[in-house]
Amino acid sequence: MDKKERFSTRPSMILYFLKGCKRYFGLVALTGVAMVLFELVNPKIIGYTVDYIIGDTETIPAFILNWTEQLGGRDYVLAHLFIFSGVVILISLAGAAIRYLYRLLNSMGAEHLVKRMRDTLYEHITHLPFAWQDSNKTGDIIQRCTSDVDMIKNFISEQLVTIVRLAVLIVLSLYFMMQISWKLTITAAIFFPIVVMYSFFFHNKIGSSFEKVDSEEGALSAIAQENLTGVRVVRAFGREKYERDRFEEKNETYTGLWVVLMRLLSFFWVSNDLIAAIQAVTILSFGSLLAVRGEITAGQFVAFLSYNGLLMWPIRQLGRVVSEMSKAGISIDRIRYIMNSEAEKDAEDAGDFPGSGDIEFKNVTFTYPTEASTGVVLENLNFCIKKGQTVGILGATGSGKSTVIHLLDALYDLPEDCGTISVNGVDIRKIRKKDLRSHIGMVLQEPYLFSGTLEENIRLAKPDATHDDVVRAVETASLKHSIERFADGYETHVGERGVTLSGGQKQRTAIAQMLIREPEIMIFDDSLSAVDSETDARIRAALKSVSENATVLLISHRITTIMHADQILVLEGGKIIEHGNHDELTAKNGVYKRIFDLQLSQGDAAEEA
Repeated sequence: MDKKERFSTRPSMILYFLKGCKRYFGLVALTGVAMVLFELVNPKIIGYTVDYIIGDTETIPAFILNWTEQLGGRDYVLAHLFIFSGVVILISLAGAAIRYLYRLLNSMGAEHLVKRMRDTLYEHITHLPFAWQDSNKTGDIIQRCTSDVDMIKNFISEQLVTIVRLAVLIVLSLYFMMQISWKLTITAAIFFPIVVMYSFFFHNKIGSSFEKVDSEEGALSAIAQENLTGVRVVRAFGREKYERDRFEEKNETYTGLWVVLMRLLSFFWVSNDLIAAIQAVTILSFGSLLAVRGEITAGQFVAFLSYNGLLMWPIRQLGRVVSEMSKAGISIDRIRYIMNSEAEKDAEDAGDFPGSGDIEFKNVTFTYPTEASTGVVLENLNFCIKKGQTVGILGATGSGKSTVIHLLDALYDLPEDCGTISVNGVDIRKIRKKDLRSHIGMVLQEPYLFSGTLEENIRLAKPDATHDDVVRAVETASLKHSIERFADGYETHVGERGVTLSGGQKQRTAIAQMLIREPEIMIFDDSLSAVDSETDARIRAALKSVSENATVLLISHRITTIMHADQILVLEGGKIIEHGNHDELTAKNGVYKRIFDLQLSQGDAAEEA
């Protein structure tokens, strides 16, 4: 059964996440029933005390009468009412112990549920396609995995698990109330459907309002996440006021939606309280009349009022369950969206990586599968990279350079009718993605470093690497001199996203991170753009000595980075407009020659020429 079929309904989602937690909530239901039994005993005892001990009625169960006689008779008990008080206290203490156990088991079940939900969501999100990550905002994803998860937890632990307890309480209370007076019970019961139906009336209004609030909270979280991540850019361009105003505007909208929701909920609960008050006054008036007429005793009337008080709250709780269900339903749907998003998967006949060999793009045409896509990015692309070759790719922004490596690394799936990309003669669609990527090392123009030490970041690609392996990778990446200047050396903390490092240091750290794996295919996506020409030359010279058998792809705007490549591809509009080595391309007097002359005149290529 696939995920879409499994999570086609809200209950299926709840049952899936409840695996491993059912025993806790089962015990919660049992202790909830025990709580009800203890709650229903005391009104009986109080009623019997008022009627038989304080009053003079003989309507008392035989076992209570026998127990009273064994204590010394009615007069003795009347003189020692603390005995009944003690019984009430003991029952209340036992009920409190059961309530403690109920709360403990409920909390344990709820926390196990949250852990399972978060673990499952995180694991699933990490396996979702790159295209899905592109089309969903990070802040909204985080909000779904936090606020929505908490909403579901609260609904299950505070509302859903109480239904069994409330059902038992309602049934038994009505049974005991009917034993006292069917007239008074019917009068009380008339109000119950009114409360429940009234809650249903608000169900849709509260649900639609909460959906707007939840979506707006996701948008607000996305803005906060973007600004915290890009705080340097915001300050560099003096955009603090603009971003603050944008956040405050979105926050004002979010607050306004919450106010609307709170007005609905406030009106709902106040009107519910009014109905409960009218019901209580009606029962008090009619019950007093029945007591005066002698149809019920004083003790029965007191007991009935206690049962009615116990019963009215669960009836109102059912209304709350209905209203909370609408909010929880929205949260469940938002999480179902994530879980029903199809995870990245391999072809049924996919196999192991076939070993390093020639890389061939044949009739490759590609368009990004996102709403923001502006059309064809690559069009009928054909080229071959021999094993062990170094290939440079040059082109303007938007020419398709990065798309080439995204497709080679299978970050995006190439549709069946859009050509083929093969490694060592095997279509990459026939290679397991995880195995393919384990043999490809990629360094991006904007590398992402995690909060931790330099060495921890470098060893991220190979956790079992030794310190000597780290040092060798650092030397090749021309980062050793920078590390030696840090007070803590390899233990220097780089901060979130490597904020404490310069652009060039981050790029060289990412290069060292990739080199420590020693992959058969190395990709550098404009990853030397933040280093000076001299450092660029040193890194490329060092790479030659450690990557003799590796196939290397160099993407760059700087010709000095790619001019010594075995072959160079010049892209424009998703097509190869020039192809050859440096000497061949400069002899053509085409786009490559114009760019070379322009950079040479600016001194960028002088050192290499």
